[in-house]
Amino acid sequence: MNKLLNRFKGCILGGAVGDALGYPIEFMSEEEIFSIYGKGGITVYNLNNGVAEISDDTQMTLFSIDGLILSDNDEVESIRKCYIDWANTQIGEINIGIEGYSNLMYIKELFSSREPGRTCLMSIWNGANGTLEKQINNSKGCGGIMRTAPIGLYFKNKSLEKTAILAAKSSALTHSHQLGYLSSAMFAVIIACIVHYGMDIEESVKKSIEVIEKCFGDKEYLSELIEILEKAIKLSKEDIEDLEAIHILGEGWVAEETLAIAVYCSLKYSDDFEKGILASVNHKGDSDSTGAVTGNILGAYLGIDGINKKFLEKLELVDFIEDISEKLYNKQQLTK
Repeated sequence: MNKLLNRFKGCILGGAVGDALGYPIEFMSEEEIFSIYGKGGITVYNLNNGVAEISDDTQMTLFSIDGLILSDNDEVESIRKCYIDWANTQIGEINIGIEGYSNLMYIKELFSSREPGRTCLMSIWNGANGTLEKQINNSKGCGGIMRTAPIGLYFKNKSLEKTAILAAKSSALTHSHQLGYLSSAMFAVIIACIVHYGMDIEESVKKSIEVIEKCFGDKEYLSELIEILEKAIKLSKEDIEDLEAIHILGEGWVAEETLAIAVYCSLKYSDDFEKGILASVNHKGDSDSTGAVTGNILGAYLGIDGINKKFLEKLELVDFIEDISEKLYNKQQLTK
């Protein structure tokens, strides 16, 4: 397997790992997590019928991938149609096999409601018609960023600026607050820098700040996003407990906090996927989303070979996720 494909698969599978590990503890307090799972928190999957279930984070990521694969010239519209199909999967198995735009409507395992974000569902059921110019709400929830990694892999027209704009537009379909779509744009550029330029994680974060300043320098909340990311970089270099650092950055329910926590964990444990993932989920916040975004970054950086095999063995839809990641790789190779 070539290095680029290795990173594509690592990025998407890594995100699914972090999502599945954090999903069972998403709404737990730290007292509950550590009393149930011990002082190290959750370290192995909490299996349901022998499977480590993915949540809406990975579900939507897969529909993002399919939107990019199916797109011709209008990626945002293709992704929007796929999100409408995803919303139909949240109604339950009654819709399996219904005719839709997406290729994923026959995957039985996806027809399961896994704590979908209210903003995502309501926005999509109303048509997912948000744009950078047209606000449909004032949400900056992490539902916009946790599905965005494939856009960084796709690397629109081999341009970091176009990648940033595509990610922002795709996020704005459902989340209209600047910090929602700017965080998504920055995340996509971080992934693109790691995968396509071979930058290390810190270089990628700093480059993403440059790109977003160039594309969205007039946005009111941009300085707030840059400030929290610079804080994450600084904390990753300090002798500080992970929980203390995460508490400083937030809980991850909103996009900029999700990205900051993921950047912190990825920088702190850039050579150790397992340690980074465990740090990213074992806190009182949105554990599956911070786990997913951390897994995307570390998986992109370390590749599928850097993901501990124990995390892949029981992962729901693992073979399908690997396969669709390769399909995205093949589509990306054809983009101009």
